[in-house]
Amino acid sequence: MIKVITFGCRINSYESEVLKEKLQNFDNLIIVNTCAVTAEAERQCRQMIRKLRRENPQARIIITGCAAQVSSAKFAQMPEVDLVLGNKEKSEIEKYLSTPLTEKTIVGDIFDYDGYDNYLITGFEGRQRAFVQIQQGCNHRCTYCIVPYARGANRSVPAEEIIKQIHTLVDQGFAEICLTGVDACSYKPSFSGLVKQILQQVPNLPALQFGSLDPAAIDSEFIELVKKYTNITPHFHFSIQSGDNMILKRMKRRHTREDVIRLTKELRRARPEATFGADFICGFPTETDEQFNNTIKLVHEAGINKLHVFPYSERPGTPAAKMPQVPVEIRKERARILRQQGEVIDD
Repeated sequence: MIKVITFGCRINSYESEVLKEKLQNFDNLIIVNTCAVTAEAERQCRQMIRKLRRENPQARIIITGCAAQVSSAKFAQMPEVDLVLGNKEKSEIEKYLSTPLTEKTIVGDIFDYDGYDNYLITGFEGRQRAFVQIQQGCNHRCTYCIVPYARGANRSVPAEEIIKQIHTLVDQGFAEICLTGVDACSYKPSFSGLVKQILQQVPNLPALQFGSLDPAAIDSEFIELVKKYTNITPHFHFSIQSGDNMILKRMKRRHTREDVIRLTKELRRARPEATFGADFICGFPTETDEQFNNTIKLVHEAGINKLHVFPYSERPGTPAAKMPQVPVEIRKERARILRQQGEVIDD
């Protein structure tokens, strides 16, 4: 038996499929692929680990992923855990599981890692849509985010490998391919150029989707591709986080509310049937009632109706955690109010 438990984002979902295929010949093994985006996410990971140990007393439990990278000591201290592997080590997991080890923690400096796992998966268990990794890491430093310290610097998968992976999945019958990455729009040399290559070189691709898009990185070439290729799914999900320009500045985001409104208008001109979703953080440090109301206004002005809403959660080690905090009750209430403005998405 091998079981892989996945927390967090689409890139983790992709990597968990890699782990399942790589380790299918191992037995009595449980991998927990963790998330570090908030302190609450780490707490949920630890809670799941305790539950897994109670239910599987003889299994070998391996912890990896982003929380393992940034909080390795906390997981290593848990008696339920047999081994903690960082994100770099996750790509070589077979080596660590096949060799007797004296250490309980093997977590290297992620900023010394300039690679990625180039294993080609053959499918996605229980899904009709398949995720394809196009890049890893992030060079930006949003003040609320720990992810660059968990994933390292931006590095891109060569286009030929991405296209080979997509061909494999399309041949397996997957009707929807979703491009994903830690900061997918920072793909080098060009995110729009990659999308164009995929559409040209995989003409039988039924539907191409995207994970979370950075509004600051969408260019005119991408808009033209949306207009030209009808197999681009006309739903676009953006990492917006706030509708107030001062809060966006304090978050160190690279877009303004005006950029979002302009972008949604351009995409609707390209594809009138286009719909939009977005990530939002409610109760970011210093956020006033007026600034929160600007987020509500943005949702309506831009026509965003699929909302992924988070009450702000302090992430130790980030600049935002040191800023003046909004009371937790207000954060939760603002999140509740914002969720009422559109259809909430849970995945």
